[in-house]
Amino acid sequence: MMYDQTRAQQPAGQTRGPAERRAPGPEPLLPSAERNEITMRLRHALNTFADTPREALEEAESAYDEATAQLVNALAERRRLLRAEWQDHAPGTQSDELRHALRQYRELTQRLLQL
Repeated sequence: MMYDQTRAQQPAGQTRGPAERRAPGPEPLLPSAERNEITMRLRHALNTFADTPREALEEAESAYDEATAQLVNALAERRRLLRAEWQDHAPGTQSDELRHALRQYRELTQRLLQL
């Protein structure tokens, strides 16, 4: 085991948990309120399946439809914003700015391919 100077300098009792040690990931594609609402609807469908299976399936399908519609809208908005960043620049735009836009396209596309 290697010596961790940062951890050694922390006061006793203030060790970081696993969530704090991780590097922040990409921002979620959907806002948390929308994700939570869809998750609640899906849980409700799962919990009511035994009593009303057809209605539960209809609710699950509706939650799926809402999730896909919101995802499509969120992706279209991200694309619009990203395109506006590089398209509105003059032809002599710095390659660093264009590289940043390319990196964002790559990251978003890779996330989509991992779904």
